[in-house]
Amino acid sequence: MKSTFEKMGGTYTLGSDGIYYPNLVSTDEEPHYGKYGMLRRTYLKEHRPAMYSLYMLEDRLTAHLNAVDDEAKERMEVLLLQMMEKQGITEELKAHDQMAWFGVINNIRNAAEEMVLEELIYR
Repeated sequence: MKSTFEKMGGTYTLGSDGIYYPNLVSTDEEPHYGKYGMLRRTYLKEHRPAMYSLYMLEDRLTAHLNAVDDEAKERMEVLLLQMMEKQGITEELKAHDQMAWFGVINNIRNAAEEMVLEELIYR
């Protein structure tokens, strides 16, 4: 008679002490998420515990956080370029007046990040 573990495709190895140990192999995706993935995880834990638990139970949390982080980074790049183009920010401004350039870039980055957080992280 097979155990439930064996019915699901699992195998056992006989240890040196005479006990059978299950051969456990993790199929988890390697986490590579960064800032936005961690923000999403914190948000899910604190504000959407049912969704967080569901992702954990279905073993989809890491994949979800990786996807959110990748999408947020891509969206940030696109928004930064679009906003810089719309406001006419160029390398000439950077060469001419660095402090003004940094001020404008920081404002653009903050505005873009607020949009990304609202669209992707806190939904």
